[in-house]
Amino acid sequence: MSTPDEISLALLTPDEMARADKAAIAAGTTGLVLMERAGRAVADAVSRRARPGQAILVLCGPGNNGGDGFVAARLLRERGFAVTLALSVDRAAMKGDARAMARAWTGEVMPISSTAPERAAVVVDALFGAGLDRPLIGEVAALAHRVNASEASVIAVDVPSGLSGETGRADGPVIEADETVTFFRLKPGHLLHPGRGLCGVVTLADIGITAEAAFGDGALEARTFCNAPPLWRSEWPNHAVDTHKYKRGAVLVLAGGLAGVGAPRLGARAALRIGAGLVTIACRPEALAAHAARGPDALIQRGVGSAADIENLLAEKRLGAVLAGPALGLDATAREAVLAALRSNVPAVFDADALTLLAAETTSVSIGTWTKRRGAACVLTPHEGEFERLFASSADVMTAPSKLERARRASAATGAVVVLKGPDSIIAEPDGRAAINMTGSPALATAGSGDVLAGLIAGLLAQGMPAFQAACAAVWLHGKAAERLGRGLIADDLPEAILPALSELPAQQGG
Repeated sequence: MSTPDEISLALLTPDEMARADKAAIAAGTTGLVLMERAGRAVADAVSRRARPGQAILVLCGPGNNGGDGFVAARLLRERGFAVTLALSVDRAAMKGDARAMARAWTGEVMPISSTAPERAAVVVDALFGAGLDRPLIGEVAALAHRVNASEASVIAVDVPSGLSGETGRADGPVIEADETVTFFRLKPGHLLHPGRGLCGVVTLADIGITAEAAFGDGALEARTFCNAPPLWRSEWPNHAVDTHKYKRGAVLVLAGGLAGVGAPRLGARAALRIGAGLVTIACRPEALAAHAARGPDALIQRGVGSAADIENLLAEKRLGAVLAGPALGLDATAREAVLAALRSNVPAVFDADALTLLAAETTSVSIGTWTKRRGAACVLTPHEGEFERLFASSADVMTAPSKLERARRASAATGAVVVLKGPDSIIAEPDGRAAINMTGSPALATAGSGDVLAGLIAGLLAQGMPAFQAACAAVWLHGKAAERLGRGLIADDLPEAILPALSELPAQQGG
C-alpha cells in the first residue's frame, strides 16, 4: 500500500481520475460542486493573466471539460471581462452536469467556426480533456491552428486539446497552452514529452477531492509518481557516528583500458560524492598508471588481467555495489567482466558499454534470465538507443503506447529497475511502480553525464538504499545539479555540484 508521501506525488491516468471523481461524489461532494470549483480555478487563472474589460474567448466542447468552460465563462463575465463563448456542438447535445452548467450561461453561444482567437487577450481551451484518444479533425483541428497562430495567452483546462493525458502523445494538432489548470493530481501526459512542452505552466487546483476518498479502501492504488524527495526520503542513507568507510559503502567500478580512463572515473567520483566510503576502479593493467595519475586521491586502482581477477574482487564480502559499463570496452574481456557482474550477488548498475554487450549477446528474455536470478538488486540505465537495442526482440515492450509503459514492461521483463533516460527520465521497478522525473536541463546532453548518473546510483546502492529509491534519488539529484550549473556544464562539473544539490534535501536526510 502506498504511503501518504507517495500518494501526494501520485500521477493519475484519465481513467483513474474519473474513478477519483466518482469516489468524491460517493463521499458526498456532488458533480456540480466539483465542476463549479474546477471552473472557478480556471477563471482565477485567467484573472491572473488579464484585466477586467479585456476580451476572453472560451472554447467549450461537449463533455465535462466544456462544462468547466461554461462555469469559467460565467464567473469571468461576473468579474467584468468581455467574454465570448464558442461551443463545438449544439448546446442541446450536452449531457449531465455539463448540460446544467451550459443552461446557467445566459450569454450568446457561438459556433467555433465563427471565433476570432486573434482578437482575444486570453483563450480558454475547454474543448477536450485528458481522455481524448483520437486526433483533432475538421473544424476543431482548424481552430487549434488558428489559436496557435494568434498572440493570445492560452489557458487549457485539464490538458491542451489534442493531447493524451495518459501518454503525453500528440497524434495530430494540439492547442499549445501557456498554462494548464488541472485538478487533484497531475497526469502522466503533463510530464511526458511532448506533452510537457505543450502544457506550459501546470497549475494543480484543489477542487475538494480528498486523498482519503480517492485512495482509501482500495479505490485507487498509486502506481505512477512524480519523482521528488518525498518518494524516497524515508530510505535515504543515514550513518551513525561510529561508522567507517566500509559501513558507508564500498563500490567497485569495472573499467577498460587506456582509451577510456575518464568515464569510469566520473562514475567513481560521483559515487564518492553521494556518500560511498570507498571506491575501487578495476582496470586493465596497462591503464593503472593513467588512473593513478588522476584524482581524486581517495580512489583505489586495481589492475585486472582476467575474469578470475574480477570475480575475486566481486567476492569481497565488504563490497556494497558494482558499476559496469562506462568505457568498459566491447571486447571479450569486457564481456567476461559484465558476465561476472551478472553472476555475482552484489547490487549492480549496468550502463553504457555493458548495455551494448548485453544487447549484442542476448535477447530481452535471456537478460531477464540473468537479472531475475541474481541474489541482489540490478539497475539498467539505457538511453533511448540502448533501450531499443536491448529490447528490439520484445514486441510487448516496444509496442507499448508510451515511454512510461515501455519502461514499466522492460522492468517486468528483466526483474531489474530500469532507468530510461531522457528529458523525461522514467524510473520503473518490476512490481509496476514507476516515477517520471522533472529535474534537469538540456545541458545534461553532454558526454559523460550518464556515467555520473550511474555512479550516483551505485553509490546509493552501496549504502543500502533500495534500488528503486536509489535510482529515483540519483536521477533527481543529477537533474538538480545540472539546473544549478546551467549552460556550459561539462560532466566533470556534475559530481562537485552534487554537494549543493544535497543541500536542497530536508535536513533530516543528512548523514
